[in-house]
Parts: sequence; C-alpha cells; structure tokens
Amino acid sequence: MRINKLLSNLGICSRKEAARYIEDGRVKVNGILSIPGQWVEESDEILIDDEPVSAREKIYIALNKPVGITCTAEKTVKGNIIEYMNYPEYIFPVGRLDKPSQGLIILTNDGVLANKILESENEHEKEYIVTLDREFDEEFIKGMSSGVEICGQVTRSCKVFRMDNNTFKIILTQGLNKQIRRMSKVFGYNVVKLERVRIMNITLDGIEYGKYRFISKNEVEEMLRLTEKNNL
Repeated sequence: MRINKLLSNLGICSRKEAARYIEDGRVKVNGILSIPGQWVEESDEILIDDEPVSAREKIYIALNKPVGITCTAEKTVKGNIIEYMNYPEYIFPVGRLDKPSQGLIILTNDGVLANKILESENEHEKEYIVTLDREFDEEFIKGMSSGVEICGQVTRSCKVFRMDNNTFKIILTQGLNKQIRRMSKVFGYNVVKLERVRIMNITLDGIEYGKYRFISKNEVEEMLRLTEKNNL
C-alpha cells in the first residue's frame, strides 16, 4: 500500500500529515528518503526522524459533540474537533456531524475500522432525535420514511417514529450532506435541534454534553462484527 495509508493505518498520523513529513525529508524507507505516494510493504523498515515506526495502541472514543464544533481534523478550521478534544495523541473523527448539530461522534486512530464504518453500502444504522420548528402530521412521517428527493437523488427508506408534537426519532443507513435538514425542508419544516444518539452499537447513554468516554474492547469487537455482517 502507499506509505501515507500505512502510516494512517498504524495510527501514526493522517495521510495529509504523512505527505508533509515526506516533503520535509523526515521519512526513510529501507534507509532511503521516501518519495510522495511511494508503495511500501509492512515488512519494510520505515523511519520518521530516524526513529522506527510501529503500530500505536488503538484509541476509540465516543464524544457527545456540542453545537458549534466542526468535525474536521484540519487544524486551520476555527473550532475544529481536534482542537476541542485537545487529546495528547493522534486521533480523527469518523465521518461528520454538522456544526449546528450535537451528539455522538466517534474518534479513533484506527484507519481500518474507520473506513469500514464509513462505507455507506454497509448500511450501518445511525439514530437521531430531531426537533422541528412546528408540529407535523402523519403524512410527514410517512413521507420521510419512504424516501425524499434531495441532492439529485432519493434517500433510502428509513425508520421514523413520533416522540411528541414536533419531535421525532429517525434511523438512517446513509449519510448525505445535511440529510435530515434537507429532507425536513422538502416538507416545509426547519430543524431547530438535531442530536445523534447512536452509531451502530455505540450510544450516547451516560455521556454528558461536551464530554467523552472510551469505547470498550467488547464494543469495538461488536462494531467489527457488524461491519463484517453487512459485507456478506
């Protein structure tokens, strides 16, 4: 695989950071300075700043993201999630959650698991609690669950449940940009609060707003099992 991907999979740094390291002449492969996009084997001797690289201990975090934080690892973006976390080791967000939205986001240094979770064809469930700007009727629930045309395509059918007059729960198996907000807008509603409460088997239960917890080994194994199940 390319050296950028290998370093990311090992939990060393992002692919973009790996490219910068290579451009700065900090990376050697088998004693020779690495070049951008170089193909490597795991058996190759890879050094960064003349220190051998090795797989880092995997980190898995579930964060209850506050409103106003942007889910990007790009440090130049004000209010980015990495700056907010201020975690001492390399981690990155798995997927995104809009800046005006709150709730569950997973952060890790495990590029392999992250890619499996992000593959939309795997149809991993994501659950949200959504409050609208006014009351809605049963036709809204039926329309949302059947599929809505946004961004030039019809959304997958999904599960929608009323919680009260202007709040509903929705379970999606895809993640189009601002999907729930765009879907609601088609029916003439504006979202005033959007909270993600579950990704696959990981829930927001017990995580205070703005805080995080580490995901257990058993939970990670279940996530892997679910990704493999959906790939059958």
